[in-house]
Amino acid sequence: MGSTRPAIRDTARRTGTDRRSAVVAALMLAMALAALDATIVSTAVPQIVGDLGGFSVFSWLFSGYLLAVTVTLPVYGKLSDTFGRKPVLVVGAALFLLGSLLCALAWNMAALIAFRIVQGLGGGALQGTVQTLAADLYPLEERPRIQARLSTVWAVSAVAGPGLGGVLAAYADWRWIFLINLPIGAVALWLIVRHLHEPKRAPAPEAPATRARVDWAGALAVFACGGVLLTALVQGGVAWPWLSGPSLALFGTGLALVAVVVVVERRAAEPIIPGWVWRRRTIAAVNLALGALGLLMVAPTVFLPTYAQSVLGLAPMAAGFVLSVWTLSWPLSAACSQHVYRRIGFRNTAMLGIGTASLILLAFPFLPYPGQAWQPTLLMLLLGAALGLFQLPLIVGVQSTVGWSERGTTTASVLFCRQTGQTMGAALFGAVANGVLASRLGGASDLDSVTRALASGGTAPQATRRAIADAVHAVYLGASAAAALAFLVLLLLAPRRFPVLEEN
Repeated sequence: MGSTRPAIRDTARRTGTDRRSAVVAALMLAMALAALDATIVSTAVPQIVGDLGGFSVFSWLFSGYLLAVTVTLPVYGKLSDTFGRKPVLVVGAALFLLGSLLCALAWNMAALIAFRIVQGLGGGALQGTVQTLAADLYPLEERPRIQARLSTVWAVSAVAGPGLGGVLAAYADWRWIFLINLPIGAVALWLIVRHLHEPKRAPAPEAPATRARVDWAGALAVFACGGVLLTALVQGGVAWPWLSGPSLALFGTGLALVAVVVVVERRAAEPIIPGWVWRRRTIAAVNLALGALGLLMVAPTVFLPTYAQSVLGLAPMAAGFVLSVWTLSWPLSAACSQHVYRRIGFRNTAMLGIGTASLILLAFPFLPYPGQAWQPTLLMLLLGAALGLFQLPLIVGVQSTVGWSERGTTTASVLFCRQTGQTMGAALFGAVANGVLASRLGGASDLDSVTRALASGGTAPQATRRAIADAVHAVYLGASAAAALAFLVLLLLAPRRFPVLEEN
């Protein structure tokens, strides 16, 4: 009898390990769906517009998806803390796959944009819940491993997405960029349903045994407020001038809805955005720091390809390589960051990473003009390493300061701030670049019109190339300032040692 008990325990241990491995595979597949979507659609835009028309509104293929993901993150985070991660992830994956199928069946641009928003409603659940489950599955000392795997998924998707989208659009049909999601998502869903078994969580001793309540009024208010403000940021300076009637109306409505959100959330028994998210120093500091990360990431992701093609004279594929090298160093640095933060702490490791990133971004405007391709490539390689050292310790650290019942909300707030930072960065740095370009070239010149003229076959005069270089340099100076701001936030607001909870 005694000899059978170790065998039973070994069998149970192996079964648990196999089950966790299957769940991790499902999380990586689910993350791949969200990560690929960010890059694969962009390369098929000419074919989509050629088939469906709607060139004047095609940017909403990206803006609509981004808005839906961003504003649903806090809602899904609270729901996962209330009902568990599994139902939220299953519903989110199903919504994403439904949106993908509908996108493949779209008959005009308006329908495709609407179905992209459906995709985004599922994408918000995928991004937030996958990150939360990664912390649930692994204890603190093992979390860097799973987070590095998820970072690798993003890196591979960033490199493979544009190429895959181009191949499908050129040799098959643009609708396949959405249909390809269906088998990947089906496997992820099957693994989640079959292998993810969440333990029942006992309520706190002081908490009464009441039925879980969902703050649907707060969810609607957050969705409306986020949607209006993000629309104002995304479309301002693009669809209409910043000081025009539509822009001012959207910002005014958004500010009024902010007041509505505050009133509704203060009265709610279980608010979607609880006040403790901002009252706790650690979470507030991480939210602000990762918001600054979203802001600074706009500089390389949006403006570096234009710089590489217009100033350095590189072909689109070579320009994409200059950008993609940071996806190689980022996950590698993230995986190694545990050896640093175990010695000097989460805050100091993140400060080391973002301080280095600020100096690297500051070095970009001092590159020789016109320069050679290896120079910005080297800076991007170093920047990826610095940001890997910054982001992962903050995510792992902040998730370790809360229990299971608060982890989904905390993770969602962090991701929400990063997404919002990216949206604000696109608007802010776009205005900076266009202002510099107009001052150098005169008139109402902007970066989009100049780059479209160059892409249509025109050659860039020396003055134009120099103006584009100055505009991108100004953007990188702004990104360096955002990194410095993140450094100061961590220095002044974050505790020296994160209050990590002991785990069972």
